[in-house]
Amino acid sequence: MATVAFIGLGVMGYPMAGYLSRAGHCVRVYNRTLSRTDQWLRAYTGRGFATPGEAARGAEVVFTCVGNDHDLSEVVRGEQGALAAMGQGTLLVDHTTVSADITRSLAVCARDREIGYLDAPVSGGQAGAQKGGLTVMVGGQEADYQRVLPLINCYADAVKLMGPVGSGQLCKMVNQICIAGVVQGLAEGLYFAKAAGLDAGEVVSVISKGAAQSWQMENRSKTMLAGEYEHGFAVDWMRKDLAIVLDEARRNGALLPLTALVDQFYSEVQAIGGSRWDTSSLFARLMKIRPFE
Repeated sequence: MATVAFIGLGVMGYPMAGYLSRAGHCVRVYNRTLSRTDQWLRAYTGRGFATPGEAARGAEVVFTCVGNDHDLSEVVRGEQGALAAMGQGTLLVDHTTVSADITRSLAVCARDREIGYLDAPVSGGQAGAQKGGLTVMVGGQEADYQRVLPLINCYADAVKLMGPVGSGQLCKMVNQICIAGVVQGLAEGLYFAKAAGLDAGEVVSVISKGAAQSWQMENRSKTMLAGEYEHGFAVDWMRKDLAIVLDEARRNGALLPLTALVDQFYSEVQAIGGSRWDTSSLFARLMKIRPFE
């Protein structure tokens, strides 16, 4: 059993840290909102700490799962961050979706202290985290990857080393590009079905058996048609991720016209009050522009 720290107990980190605890590991947790730490400690076995550094001290592996580049930098190399408290030969594993730039920068800081670093963003959303069925795409050294794999397997169904540091984040960008296009296509398809006077639910029951089938269709078409958008990953977070994608594309020369357009559509969802709606709310945008009864 390992002694690990988990920094960030949001909708993803909370159950991920919980699976580590249930597996019997000694888990030291930190969260910016202390009431969240208290809630976790009532549900699982572990110890709570007041700063990232205190949580990281004595841990063999430190996991982070926070909000964005700034948050990650603060909990890792801030005044009370984890890095300064970690010993040589320990390992830092970041599950946050952030830019490849901040990932590479933090990896250099870790290497200078003889600490291993893996960027390991996740896919599967809140439901995947709660079920322990996440997909994890990893960047870093093979030896570090093999060392942490048994721990990540506590809350993941699929884990893959994609290449050197930064590769995990780049793979996650591909994931978000694909999701954005699929959700927009599904939203337009359902909208067209309603405009054409079809029973959209029946349309889905037929086309989901063929080439149009997707995870989004299977899991979000019914809630989209019901106008329910409280099922996971929020528009605000998707726009954060797409901003990272588009910034990286400007750097590497990739042409992403559809991704840029869908990002604009999500900004319109925010404008109609949907910042905290889930990503399937692209359908709500279309229904707002021209509703069909």
